[in-house]
Amino acid sequence: MSDQEERGFEEQLRELLTEDAYTIRPSPVPYPQIRRQGVAERRRRVVVAGAALVTLAAVPVGAFAVGGGGKGAADTATTPTASVSAPRTPTASPTPTGPAGPATAGQLRDGITLSQAVDGLDKCLALERKNASQGAHDLELGKADDYRIILAVNSTGDSNSPGDGVFVVAVQEQPQDIRLICNIKDGEASGYNVSSGSDRQPDSPPVLADMSSNKLYQQSFLDKGNWKLPFSWGFIGTVEPSVAKVTVSYGGAESQAVLDHGWFVASGTLTQQVTRNPHIKGYDAGGKLIYDSDEDTSYQQVQ
Repeated sequence: MSDQEERGFEEQLRELLTEDAYTIRPSPVPYPQIRRQGVAERRRRVVVAGAALVTLAAVPVGAFAVGGGGKGAADTATTPTASVSAPRTPTASPTPTGPAGPATAGQLRDGITLSQAVDGLDKCLALERKNASQGAHDLELGKADDYRIILAVNSTGDSNSPGDGVFVVAVQEQPQDIRLICNIKDGEASGYNVSSGSDRQPDSPPVLADMSSNKLYQQSFLDKGNWKLPFSWGFIGTVEPSVAKVTVSYGGAESQAVLDHGWFVASGTLTQQVTRNPHIKGYDAGGKLIYDSDEDTSYQQVQ
């Protein structure tokens, strides 16, 4: 290995170790953020399964979608196109049997059908039941009929977990509050991420990004700056009843946010490398801006 290659390897290793250290022990942040994240984290459980389990545990491949971050951080040289929002009260489209479908057809992206999304959810829950039977965790996720699918989008593999696939996001309100992100590769469930209980606290903003949304809008942290483009991305979070419209801008891509039974769901296609996380704005019924992620000290602005 040449001196230049050694220096490149050392720089990449140093960056990964730095990110790992931040993940384990974050730098100091204001008290309200510490309390909000601490309470939310105690209510979350994350399960990762698949062939890349050991590697995923050792090398972080993403950063939380909430956390510290400076206002007005740089994005790309291209000015983001203004986003478009969807109506607040679209007509739901439940399936005859099984889990309910999303509020709009656009939440099933990249040619993914509802039946394919349902099949992915079934396989993800089957993998969860297998893990639970082996004592991997004690969280009961229930059956597919208890869920509502709010997003399906292509996923892109990276150096840490190669192979493209599909992300299916499903939520459950009863008998318990659960958000499930499934990753399907080669027709099989390769892993899943679970949150149990609401992220919302009394002082949460009216628009609140899901803490694991980065899995949907960041193709890879390991390959940061060298993503495969174009890249299909998604973004989810919750909204209070006072929110009538949500817009999301990401790089030079134009997005459409849908308000779906207390969730906002955005997606789009990224055609350039970015350094800034999605920019979110929320409006009330009168068109007044009531949330801007640039003003939210608990939202991480840069990747």
